[in-house]
Amino acid sequence: MQRVGMIVYPDFQVLCFAAFSVFEIANLEAGKRLYDLEVLGNGGRSVRGSFGQEVTCVPLVDTGFDTLLVGVGIDVPAHDPAVSDFLVDTSARTRRIASICLGSFVLGDAGLLDGKKATTHWNFGDRMRARYPKCTVDLDRIYVQSGRIWSSAGMSAGIDLALGLVEEDHGRELTAMIAKGMVLHHRRAPGQSQHSTLLEIDARSDRIQASLAYARRNLRNELSVAELATVAHLSPRHFARAFRAETGQTPAQAVAALRMEQARMLITQGTLAMETIARDTGFGDTERMRRAFVRWQGTAPAELRRRSRMAQDAANGD
Repeated sequence: MQRVGMIVYPDFQVLCFAAFSVFEIANLEAGKRLYDLEVLGNGGRSVRGSFGQEVTCVPLVDTGFDTLLVGVGIDVPAHDPAVSDFLVDTSARTRRIASICLGSFVLGDAGLLDGKKATTHWNFGDRMRARYPKCTVDLDRIYVQSGRIWSSAGMSAGIDLALGLVEEDHGRELTAMIAKGMVLHHRRAPGQSQHSTLLEIDARSDRIQASLAYARRNLRNELSVAELATVAHLSPRHFARAFRAETGQTPAQAVAALRMEQARMLITQGTLAMETIARDTGFGDTERMRRAFVRWQGTAPAELRRRSRMAQDAANGD
């Protein structure tokens, strides 16, 4: 059995425990106790969260943790020397240490991000770069693994990070069962950007949202106005007008953005051939995809993949 601990700070966000729940549900889905869970806090006292609730914690004592997570609140936490000392002391014996959202600042204060690649919430990226110049801050991923240091971009991204940890331990089949058990609409890969095209489009009605979700799942299709209008149960003309009124753009522009987002994620992951990515994301062929990337991203897909591989090699060079 692997022991997993979460260190919580005063005013922690309760959503941190959604990531912790991934391990709890792993036990349920596996039908046996894979993980033993424990909440830790400085002094072993009760720690009050941002909503006023209190969580009873055990002291910061190294009792043989396989994995440690750090959960904080919605602002950069004050440096706690006791936590830093504990993390430094246990880091040599702990297989993985992970931060959720702004918990990356806790790892940075302990010196654990020096020479590493990490992420945090996009709104605090500049602050993190200035505070930890020896860390490569990547704000274009929802979570980052750099050797045995993991970090997530936001609170909800902590769920994706935790699923990644379980997948490393027990494979994709179990993590798929966990995601289904948690009723996750979509399990996000680590290479997915913090910025979501679907959020930026900001459709309000169920019909337009349904058409966008359909497009996201079927990028290989032509995705004409008529096809999307059928999903929304509207005439093509009415659908086109309603779509533009809600989103400020045409269906074709929205589909192009979705294709670009998905292709970019697959390219940076580096596991699929360019021809496969071009086909699966609806570009049709690599030349059309290349022209689209040069026009909208300012770089060709091959160069984007090369840079991604170099960054990953540098992060894992330790």
